[in-house]
Amino acid sequence: MIITITGLAASGKSSVAKLLAKKIGFGHYSAGDAQREVALEKEMTISELGDLESKDDSIDRMIDERLEAVGKSKKNFVVDAWLGACFIPHAVKIFLEADIKTRVERRLGHKREEESFEDFNEARGTMEQREETNRKRWLKFYNFDYTDRKNYDYTIKTDELNQKQIADKIITILKKDGRL
Repeated sequence: MIITITGLAASGKSSVAKLLAKKIGFGHYSAGDAQREVALEKEMTISELGDLESKDDSIDRMIDERLEAVGKSKKNFVVDAWLGACFIPHAVKIFLEADIKTRVERRLGHKREEESFEDFNEARGTMEQREETNRKRWLKFYNFDYTDRKNYDYTIKTDELNQKQIADKIITILKKDGRL
């Protein structure tokens, strides 16, 4: 079984995916990590890379091909990727959501080398701009809206939950449905 975890920036997808994979003994793949590596190689912020990707689809295509290959070749994997549901349609697809205030506060707490913000408003603006740039690009490239909850088997609100609680909730849901 492959489980894809998607959500808007700082909804918890990467942290939860890593923890969930560990708890259930699955492998883990992160499209976001791949994208951050490319940004560092090009000495760009993740937002700058997103702008470049909107003009040159070769980076997107490279990362998306890797994601698709994971879906075709791996078993017992947890994948965190905004386009996981698009490229691995046979996966169990989970969308994590949180309100913008919660997500910005989480992002401000992250210490990422390729991304830093002066204050709440800058972080919010950058996050919202990146999400919308990605959404438009992927609608154009793939006719896929990663924010449309109809594309997912489950949606989990994460505002009041920590990573362990979210991972445990996913495990409970999957056990209840006979998938684990």
